[in-house]
Amino acid sequence: MLTIFVPKEKLPEMIGRIMDGARVFAPVKEGDGYRFRLLDRPDKADLTYQNTRLSPKELIHPPAEAMFSYSLKKGDPKEGILEEIPKALGKRVVWGIRPCDAKAFQLVDINFITDQYVDPWWQKRRQATVLVGLGCGKPCSTCFCTSVGTGPFDRSALDVLMTELAEGYVLEAVTEAGEALLAEAPEGTPASASVLAEAQAVAEQAEKSLPRLFVPEPLKEKPMTELFQAAFWDEVQFACINCGTCTFLCPTCWCFDIQDEVHQQEGVRLRLWDSCMFPLFTLHGSGHNPRNQKLQRVRQRFMHKFKYYVDKYGNGPACVGCGRCVQYCPVNIDIRRVAGMMTASCVCPT
Repeated sequence: MLTIFVPKEKLPEMIGRIMDGARVFAPVKEGDGYRFRLLDRPDKADLTYQNTRLSPKELIHPPAEAMFSYSLKKGDPKEGILEEIPKALGKRVVWGIRPCDAKAFQLVDINFITDQYVDPWWQKRRQATVLVGLGCGKPCSTCFCTSVGTGPFDRSALDVLMTELAEGYVLEAVTEAGEALLAEAPEGTPASASVLAEAQAVAEQAEKSLPRLFVPEPLKEKPMTELFQAAFWDEVQFACINCGTCTFLCPTCWCFDIQDEVHQQEGVRLRLWDSCMFPLFTLHGSGHNPRNQKLQRVRQRFMHKFKYYVDKYGNGPACVGCGRCVQYCPVNIDIRRVAGMMTASCVCPT
């Protein structure tokens, strides 16, 4: 696969050229944080960020999405008929995505693209999107990607892996889509052996800075009832306020609700992010709620990430170690510590 070197001063030129044929999303500075936004100028892409507050999951699975419209007007030929609302599903590039966030797309694919059902909007956006990843040369202190089967320079879910060096970026094609993107890049030159060695050293150093804090493999064999009835859940849930911050920031949470909004005689059917941490999430129409207690909801979140998903799909935990929930939990619940308690192999910070 093609590998090129692009000087830092030429990167905006490269992004701008790609913008001529595709919608390009990149991390943009907003207030005291960053968020992936559609670029209107290439120089708005800020690759000095460590991680965005919200994951780029929202680019494929928006927080709020109008799916269908309908009319309630008597005599209208379209009365009561759902009409799909047009969506921008054309070619696009996500520039500078972290490997952990790209890996999350693969984990969530399992939910939206199955043998029995396919979410057409998730599938079409995924197929139309090229992921240009930016390796984490300096991971955050809250990152733990190496503990869940990925890493700061994991290329397995990317089309292109980008490594930052002092003078520029090494861009390595991983897929055919990535190769096509780099093949049309006059801004770059073939990466020399010395440049490749320097990039390899950056990746190795980043990997060494992230020791494994727990070992999730034993969860495959651990009896479900043993984990479900464990005494530590009472301790874990004690501080939780069920705010849902962890699930809304998480790149692998996929839960949603569907609601209708009607104004006068026009209606819209919406898909909205939802959270298993909310008391209403499992409320039945009968009034029964199988998870009406906080402990049950907290246990559900961690059991889904590290046990239910593992048992059902067999491809590792539904977590990529991005650390967002560790950084932003208002009551300092640490998923690394909880995972360690579940696996009984914790060497996590207390």
